[in-house]
Formats: sequence, C-alpha cells, structure tokens
Amino acid sequence: MAGGIRRAIEGVMFAAFVVTPLVTGDALIGSALADDWETCAKDTGEAAIAACTRAIKSDRYTGRVLALAYSNRGVEWKGKGDLDRAIADYDEAVKHDPQQAAVFNNRGFAYAGKQDIERAITDYDEAIRLNPKYASALNNRGLAYFGLGQHQRAIADYDEAIRLEPDAIRLNNRGNAYATRHQFDRAIQDFDEAVTLDPRYAIAFYNRGNAYHAKGDPDRAIQNYDQALALYARYQDAFVNRGVAYEKKGQYDRAIADYDQALRLDPRDITALNNRGNALLKKGQYDRAIRDYDQAIRLDANYVAAYFSRAIAHESKRNYASAIADYDHVTRLQPTNAAAFNSRCWARAIAGQIEAALNDCNEALKLRPEYVNALDSRGFVHLKAGQLDKAIADYDAALKLEPNKVASLYGRGTARRKAGDNTGGNADIAAARMLKPDVVAEFARFGLASAAEPVRNAGPSADARRPEPSNRRDRYY
Repeated sequence: MAGGIRRAIEGVMFAAFVVTPLVTGDALIGSALADDWETCAKDTGEAAIAACTRAIKSDRYTGRVLALAYSNRGVEWKGKGDLDRAIADYDEAVKHDPQQAAVFNNRGFAYAGKQDIERAITDYDEAIRLNPKYASALNNRGLAYFGLGQHQRAIADYDEAIRLEPDAIRLNNRGNAYATRHQFDRAIQDFDEAVTLDPRYAIAFYNRGNAYHAKGDPDRAIQNYDQALALYARYQDAFVNRGVAYEKKGQYDRAIADYDQALRLDPRDITALNNRGNALLKKGQYDRAIRDYDQAIRLDANYVAAYFSRAIAHESKRNYASAIADYDHVTRLQPTNAAAFNSRCWARAIAGQIEAALNDCNEALKLRPEYVNALDSRGFVHLKAGQLDKAIADYDAALKLEPNKVASLYGRGTARRKAGDNTGGNADIAAARMLKPDVVAEFARFGLASAAEPVRNAGPSADARRPEPSNRRDRYY
C-alpha cells in the first residue's frame, strides 16, 4: 500500500534546495553605467525587468554587456515563474556572448524548472566546460542527475561542488542522494555538517529526521523534526513526518495532533488525511477513520493508499462488501499489487465467495510466488471449501517460509483435525495458541472455529495477512 513520510512507509522524502546565481554587471561597463543599467543589474522584480528592457532597447550596449542585460532579465522572469521568457532571454544572452558560463547555468536551471532535464544537463555541461570550478553549476547538474535517478553521478557532482565551495545546501543535497541509496549513516554525516555550517537550516534538520526514521530510530527522528519546527513553525511536512514517528511509537494521540496541525495548514493535504485515518484506525475509531479516507478520495479519486486503508477499516467493521469494493479500486489502479489481490482474496473468503477468492489468491501468487500471506490466505480458502489436502499443502508452504506464522499454524491444525489427524492438529493449534492466545476467537470471527475449542470474545483483528496501513509520504519536492 502506498501512502505517506514526506512523506509513506516505503519511501523517504528529502528536500533539496538550490540557489540561482544572479548575474550582475561588472567593471567592464565602467563609467558608462546609466540609471537603467544600475537598476537592471542590482534591483529585482518588475523594476529590474523594466530597466533591463529599456537598457536592451537603448542600443547603447553590445557584446557581453548586452548579454548581461538579457541574462539579468532572464533571472527576473525565472523568479516570477515565467520560464519560457527566461529561456528566451538566456538564448539572446548566449548569442551576444557565448563565453559566459553563468548564462548557461541559468538557462539550465530554467530548463530544469520545465522538467526538461536532458536540456538542463546539456547547459550545465557547457557551463562547467567554460568554468571547471563553477560550484553552482556542478551542484545544479547534481540535482538534475538526481532527478533522473542517477544518484551516483549526482554524488560525484556534489563532491566536486563541496570540494570547491562547501556550503550547507550542497551538503544537504548530497545527503539526499545518499539517503535515496539507503546509505543513511552517510547521509546523516552530510546533514550533520549542513546544520553545523548553518544551525538555522530547518530543511537539513527535517531531512536528518527522515534519515533517522528510515534507520528505525523514531526518537531521534522526532528530535530533528522538533528542531525543524522550532525554526519554521509552519513546516507542514515536518508535522506530517513527526506524526508518522509518533505513530511508529504507538503514540496515536500525538500523531493525530500533528496530522491535525498539518491539515490546518492545508485542509486538502490527502496524505495527512490518510495518515490521520490510519492512526484513528489503529485506535479502533473506524468510522472517524473512514471519514478521513472518504475525504482523501474525494480530493483524489485515484489515491490508492486511501482505498486500501478504507478497505481495512471496513473489514474491521465486518463490512466485507464495502472492503471488497475498495480492493476492486486498488486492483484497477494497480493491477500488479499482490497485496491487494491477497487482501481481497481473504475478504471474499470470509464473505463466502470461494471461487472468486481462490482466483485472487492465485493472482497474488502469480505476481509473488513466495508470498507467505497469500499462501496462508489460499490455505484458508481451501479450508473453507473443505479441500483439506490443498489447505494443508498451502499452510506447509507458508510455514516453510515463516515457521511461526500463527494463522498458518492454526489453519493447518484445524485442517489436520478435520482430516482425522488429531495429534498433528492438536500440536499445531497448541503452538498457535502459545504465540497468540486469542487465535481461537479470531478464527471464530472469520467463520472457522476449530472443533472442541472454547471461543472467547476477541478484539479487532491485527492479522498479519493484510498489510499495515501505510503512512509515510512519497512525494518529493
């Protein structure tokens, strides 16, 4: 199930910032500087754009000086988000002076903003060819390679940029690349250096929190999210990810409080809605959880994580028809999601849809041949169908992969008893009850109590055959 640490349990999100260099005039212009040129070179925003435009149209400048005017105006267009105008000005700058590395760097940055990464890299290459010690261009090319998933090439560029001009942003960017390669200790070293160079760099604290979370250390993750939020109180992603860390520690109320805060900042944040639903689900507040999933799905009808989580909530309420309908959405949106086919198999088996359940389990095992949960689920389907030999064979296969799987031990024990093997069946059931005392009541809820076993009430199932609701962000920015 995909979902959200910013942001979801499979993916870690790390923020990467880059500085756009502003190209200004220099001594080449000498005493000929006019007011328009001064404003074009040193001011920002609309005033700078207007001044650069007048300077360009004045016919007073040629060559490098005219190129600088175009480049400066391009920087301002980029700052306003008008990438096409920015690129057009950089094109003109290159025509008038093709030897300025900064112009190629700036145009590359604009192309990157348009997600034209290949053209961005071509421009960064030229900037670096013209100036091999151009740390900003090396850093920007590293970001471009990172965006293409070429993390080792990104690291090589960050290495050189940091060697030439070490700063917190470049260290943070390299840390992101190491973290994406799951080299979390190495990433933390870079984040450590980044916050040493800039103790007010909230993003590096946040990213270090993500790395600690990925290492399974929610306490240190929370400490870093705390520091990030102390520096930037409206850091929405830090609220989301701190909520995830609290949830990992079982502190659901604190997690919900963080998701609440994230939703105050952005009521349309579907990942925060899904995450809050997951925390409520774990607290047994199924109706409130479903309301959050409903809202997330209203905002994004293709949000797989919310459908999957809502299905689990419906299962917990024993509303199997609604659960199956949600699994239908997941398999439609992700036809290779083996977990969804397995979960629908289980729900259909409980609902008595034996043939459809068997088809789902077979599909899950086609996608993942050694999927222990699907073997267990198919064993359950065969058991409900009275096909005891097939049930025992599936449970044997599941227990070979996971010897202490409670559901498979209990299921095989039940099948063995029904097949007349009381000794083997009793041994399996005893082993299952040692591992999970309420297993008898749980299977009774699923419509399959073992003969001669006393049944006691059981709380909501936490059965391992369905995946834990995912609650970490998978969005990058």
